[in-house]
Amino acid sequence: MDRLLISGARILDPSNGTDETGDILITDDMISAVGGKIQCEGAAVINARGLIAAPGLVDMHVHLRDPGFTEKEDIFTGCRAAATGGVTSLLCMPNTNPAADSPETVRYIREKAENADARVYVAAAITKGLKSEELNDLAALRDAGAIALSDDGRPVVNTLLMAQAMRLAFALRLKVVSHCEDLFLSQGGKMNEGEISARLGIKGVPAAAEDCGTAREIALAAAYDVPVHICHVSTKTSVGMIRDAKRRGVRVTAETAPHYFALTENELLARDADYRMSPPLRTEEDRLAVIEGLCDGTIDAIATDHAPHTPAEKSDFLFAPNGSIGLETSLAAGMTYLVNEQFIAMNDLLRFMSTAPAALLGIQGGSLCVGEPADLVLFDPAERWTVDAARLHGKSRNAVFKGKELTGKVKKTICRGKIVFEDTDRKK
Repeated sequence: MDRLLISGARILDPSNGTDETGDILITDDMISAVGGKIQCEGAAVINARGLIAAPGLVDMHVHLRDPGFTEKEDIFTGCRAAATGGVTSLLCMPNTNPAADSPETVRYIREKAENADARVYVAAAITKGLKSEELNDLAALRDAGAIALSDDGRPVVNTLLMAQAMRLAFALRLKVVSHCEDLFLSQGGKMNEGEISARLGIKGVPAAAEDCGTAREIALAAAYDVPVHICHVSTKTSVGMIRDAKRRGVRVTAETAPHYFALTENELLARDADYRMSPPLRTEEDRLAVIEGLCDGTIDAIATDHAPHTPAEKSDFLFAPNGSIGLETSLAAGMTYLVNEQFIAMNDLLRFMSTAPAALLGIQGGSLCVGEPADLVLFDPAERWTVDAARLHGKSRNAVFKGKELTGKVKKTICRGKIVFEDTDRKK
């Protein structure tokens, strides 16, 4: 029996509102005692004075690129990056090669991830080959271990198929997570359509592309009384529609990503493709609307949409694929742009990044209660550090916060009761 004692941490647990200084005892892979001064002979001890102990983060939107695109990332490197950022559980998206549209591919991902540095859950594809032409055998995908469904990377274009998928998923107890985009409106766009795209002479993606997709998913959820989760919300209008739908009792939930509450389309003036993602960075008005959506509960969770690409792919501003990485910087970005700016409290940030996504996915995690899995993050809330893309732990370097000073540094990450990351850098 292995025992690990975390001593003298500030314990923050958004699942029950705990905010106290004390100890946490881990026995094998479970939390066995929390709070106060714990005595345990023979336990390995972590001195956590000055650190916050919180539930490991749960990132419900990650692209691991495995199988098929392992030059960008693979399951092991993606989970290593996750551990570095305090993420102990993640939901991986299905736009791999082959797509995660078969039980065999779902099982491949789950089996390969068994010894990775984070728990990996699978969102399987709604349609075969992500082509929006034929519905997959959703029951078979569930039986293979998928817990969610999505065609992320693109929307399900065929509305009839999406309606069928949402109804079947509800019966199968699978979460539908939707990439909301009208491809006819966004086709050929490289960034947000607006003042900056006009200045650069580049075709833009109108906010309406996202908003029309969001409106469709809300309409389907309302019409059939089934749940849907909206991915990576970035526009003021989408936030408003989700807020209104929730007030009307529509079973809709939503996530946003750190770059949408921290950055704007102005980053594109540098003509750096690392700041191109889908949906694109928007206006300051949109950024503030996303923050308001977090503050009033319209948006339920924060996820990264971690999307690795090789430096060669990202070298051409106009022709690079969309996507940026964020697993290693998400907690610090939330502290820097939300907590330090006094939009939300620290416990609220942890709820958005751990407790809420775990509940949305119906998985264990997001709690430090006795009997829960020993998935924790220890971080220094005051340490400042500058993001050096060359020193990140995944394969790719397309970090949206590169060169920026952030506050809050993960010092140790514990997953399944084992230390999977330990910060060895000196404070700078």
